[in-house]
Amino acid sequence: MGQIISNTKCVIFDCDGVLVDSEKLCCKALVNVFSTYAEKFDFEDCMKHFEGGKVADILTATMERLNINVSLDVVEPIYREQVRHLFSNELQPVSGINPLLDRLTEKDIQYCVVSNSPKNKIESSLEMTGLLQRFEGKVYSAFEANSWKPDPDLLLYAAMSMGYSPSECVYIDDTEKGVIAGLNAGIQTIHFKSSIYSPLIDGDTIEIESMTELDDLIS
Repeated sequence: MGQIISNTKCVIFDCDGVLVDSEKLCCKALVNVFSTYAEKFDFEDCMKHFEGGKVADILTATMERLNINVSLDVVEPIYREQVRHLFSNELQPVSGINPLLDRLTEKDIQYCVVSNSPKNKIESSLEMTGLLQRFEGKVYSAFEANSWKPDPDLLLYAAMSMGYSPSECVYIDDTEKGVIAGLNAGIQTIHFKSSIYSPLIDGDTIEIESMTELDDLIS
């Protein structure tokens, strides 16, 4: 565990992999889509290489890595349907997130969510996991800010919209792109190692493996 973080007035959460346990389901969807094209593509392999981001980028990176030559126009709607089905049936909040949000409220610390996804997708994921009411009016999409992580402007936009300076905020993300965005924004950034496949990240970050650790860090 790292140092205690003082003067925290607002916690900025990434969505996928931090609030909602979605990345495993995205990998399931990728395997369902691409296992017919690549013999040696399974869930473990997908988790090792999964980085999140825009759907087109995820699919393109997967096809390039597996040397698959198929049109995005073919696989993207199939992937989106797979994700929609898996999310509607299996999506859960990240373990410990509800008690953490309760504790932040008790400490009078505000919070919000940012994501590279469209706002309607963020809100849909939050609604499926029972978190939407907690984040109503505090959902910030890259499509609104016209800035996608690892660029820092989305986080600066969220901090400003919440009424706080970067120095008064803490940002938590599970991906390398997100951590880089937080560091570039000058916000104290926490890397949430959500699985054994989480990337190794250089930089002035604090690493945690559970939401209980985050509660203990913030004062």
